[in-house]
Amino acid sequence: MHISKIQQIILFLLTSSNDTAIFECKMFPPVALQPTDDIPAKRFLSAKKSVICDVRMEEFTLKKLTALFLALLMLVSMCACASPASTEDDAYQAKVALCLVTPVNDGAWSQLAYDAVMKAKDTYNISVKYTENIKPTEMEAVFTDYASQGYDLIIGHSFSFGDAALAVAERYPDTKFIVIDGTVSSENVASYTLKMQEVGYLEGIAAGMMTKTNKVGFVAGLVGPAIIKVAEGYKLGVQAVNPNCDVYTAYTGSTEDVQKSKEAAQAMIDKGVDLIGGGGNASNAGMIKACEEAGVYAFGELEQQNLAPETVIFCNMNNIENLVLQAVKDTIDRDFQGCIREYGIAADVAQLTEYNSHVPQEVKDKLAECMDQMRSGELDIPMITEISDDIIH
Repeated sequence: MHISKIQQIILFLLTSSNDTAIFECKMFPPVALQPTDDIPAKRFLSAKKSVICDVRMEEFTLKKLTALFLALLMLVSMCACASPASTEDDAYQAKVALCLVTPVNDGAWSQLAYDAVMKAKDTYNISVKYTENIKPTEMEAVFTDYASQGYDLIIGHSFSFGDAALAVAERYPDTKFIVIDGTVSSENVASYTLKMQEVGYLEGIAAGMMTKTNKVGFVAGLVGPAIIKVAEGYKLGVQAVNPNCDVYTAYTGSTEDVQKSKEAAQAMIDKGVDLIGGGGNASNAGMIKACEEAGVYAFGELEQQNLAPETVIFCNMNNIENLVLQAVKDTIDRDFQGCIREYGIAADVAQLTEYNSHVPQEVKDKLAECMDQMRSGELDIPMITEISDDIIH
């Protein structure tokens, strides 16, 4: 170990000139002070264990006090210089773009993302711009436009932005791309994914425990990984508590066609299905109406319990605001990683609404047990993004 320059300066000043200074310097950890060009060997006395320098002066002139004072001033000055100062990076305002497939004021998926980036704007002092109603054929062009303008982070608020993100990211390696609920990643592309297979699983648990006919169903909208994983999670939940139960699924290809959803649900009801889950967003209204008319139970999404409070026993929800805020925070904090990050029940991103009065206590207890296991990591529901066959016995 070597003594610092400041230590050397102080020692030199204390022992220089013709004035006599007898001192003993005790340091911890113990070191052997070595002579230097500035401090001759004859000026060193000893170094022993301690943190205190014990100086006994036979003669300490005003000149020495002044010199010591100046040395201490140098030490303070050097420490001040080492303190972090304001830089251009501190003043830089990051630019974030939000890309949406539906209107920003849709009161649901896009609105939640917009509210989240507006909150991030105030929290992190970022510049925000958005584009709504983006068609699949326009996604790559919109991403390219924002990247060419020097945006730091471009958020595609749907799994459908995945291909566009990968394509544009290759041409703009300094731009970060985040796909919400996506399944893609590269060096500068990340997917922040909802573990909605967990809420699908929980709905399946309830369906498997509550069915009287041992036949349940799930009506979905678009065919895509974000919806498939919910439907497949539903199947896993049913099988976990009722392995002899049949599970029917249908994909209408639309999130808006209420009539198609109703027809798909009615077809299941005609087969004896007495409980149906929904993954069709707004089109779920048709499925719920069919269930209400037939006197069977349904699961909805978001606030759809209000459509038929006696029929919809509970809904699944997603806290998109938390997810988008996390994506922005990670990028601003330079914690961006080109990978797929999943957030679910444990992160309070995937959620269930309150149960209606028709849910038995034993079902509530089982759901609470499963959610506790998800939070602890004991229960991990796989994300399946390929459609499996219906389970028919």
